[in-house]
Amino acid sequence: MSKPDSQTQKIIRELAVAYAMELETVQNYIAASINPDGVRSDVIKKALAADVATEVSHAQQLGQRIKTLGGRVPGSLDNVRNQSYLQPAADTTDIVRVIKGVIRAEEGAIAQYKKIIKLCEGHDWVTQDLAIEILGGEEEHRREFLGFLREYEKA
Repeated sequence: MSKPDSQTQKIIRELAVAYAMELETVQNYIAASINPDGVRSDVIKKALAADVATEVSHAQQLGQRIKTLGGRVPGSLDNVRNQSYLQPAADTTDIVRVIKGVIRAEEGAIAQYKKIIKLCEGHDWVTQDLAIEILGGEEEHRREFLGFLREYEKA
């Protein structure tokens, strides 16, 4: 297989960033679906536990696209970690902190997918379509957690 052109290499690099973000989100959503305590934590824990499969699916789709474009799917040591805002809190009843962390993670993912969409314009419609599809899910997930935040901040 020939080496991908420079634009495709840029796309592969950004797909790898999104792939790492999805995997980091999976790890943090698992922790956030287990660690919180208190009566008010149940709905958030259940929502995050259900979202893990979706985030894993996104990572698998991104990995497959990286491979299809001629790249190498990164291993765990190649993935940068940035989600300090989603780390387990000392106060396991601080559900608002978890919700805000999820919103921030979704906003990061939304920005990354928009970057990929722009990068693909006129060059790689298949990757662009994949990024658009995943973007829609990330926006919906952010909307759901913004609703949770409004409700939890009222209480």
